[in-house]
Amino acid sequence: MIDFANSTIAKLKPSQPGEDVMSMLVEGEQVFRSFQGSRDSVHFTSKRILCKNVQGITGKKTDYSSLPYSKVQAWSVETAGTFDRDCELEVWFSGLGKVRLEFSGSVDIHVIGRIIGDHVL
Repeated sequence: MIDFANSTIAKLKPSQPGEDVMSMLVEGEQVFRSFQGSRDSVHFTSKRILCKNVQGITGKKTDYSSLPYSKVQAWSVETAGTFDRDCELEVWFSGLGKVRLEFSGSVDIHVIGRIIGDHVL
């Protein structure tokens, strides 16, 4: 599992989900937004946040972490500013703790907050 406390996920930028991620979706699940770091990715679906962590030098080993919206206790979004051009999402999960993701400043963080809100509230 990804160590979210010491996350090495680079600034996430909009992307498209790969076939490996699409093959993990359950019946009726849809991907709303996908983001890619240097090798890792995060996907916001209709049921969960799916994180892909590519491991090792060759990248052949991959960890997929499924974070269901049903376990979300709280979340926070921080928009980009003048000097700090990155936006951030913090989500607190029951049994896991805080997950922090950083996005490039071009990402509309409000959309991500709305996706979570639609599935939690």
